[in-house]
Amino acid sequence: MGEYNQIAGRGLERIAALSDGLFAVAITLIVLEIHVPSAEGVHTEAQVLAALAALYPRAITYLMSFLTLGIFWVGQQTWLHLAFLAIVAVMPFSTEFLANFIGFRTALVLYWLNVLLLGAALLAAWHYARKAGLTNDDVTPGLSHAVYARILKAQTLYAVGAALCLISTTWSIAFIVLVQLNYVFAPKVPGLARITG
Repeated sequence: MGEYNQIAGRGLERIAALSDGLFAVAITLIVLEIHVPSAEGVHTEAQVLAALAALYPRAITYLMSFLTLGIFWVGQQTWLHLAFLAIVAVMPFSTEFLANFIGFRTALVLYWLNVLLLGAALLAAWHYARKAGLTNDDVTPGLSHAVYARILKAQTLYAVGAALCLISTTWSIAFIVLVQLNYVFAPKVPGLARITG
């Protein structure tokens, strides 16, 4: 029993995994406190905006808490990665908000802003990794350019999809789903790969 106690809990990989897991749970729990407002009695874009604005106190405290947790976690990670995780953690909220207010442009624009921020964070992280020399030697300038182009093309297509909400939120959502399906299946379908780069 004494020998076991000498080695128990000393594996650095296990401690790092437990640490990351604990931070992930804590960060997830704080975003779950931002509840999507009820769609009951909401009939105009102004009412959707008012419902969204009423979430301001919870959004601010989420950001504060996320940054607090991030400050303690950042010793082993980078701020760009932390920002990306913060945006990822908001995706369930923007998804549920869109589901509850699917006929309103405001909800669709909020969802698109979440996607836009994800793309911007991904682009910033790739740019930083290239400039800091953090990528493998086999990442050629051509491959790096292809990554930039793919992210920018995807963001442009998402922006077109969001703009379609001026005509119809249904058309907008349909276009965004088609863009996503294109990125999933483009490598397997001849011709589609040229669109997504």
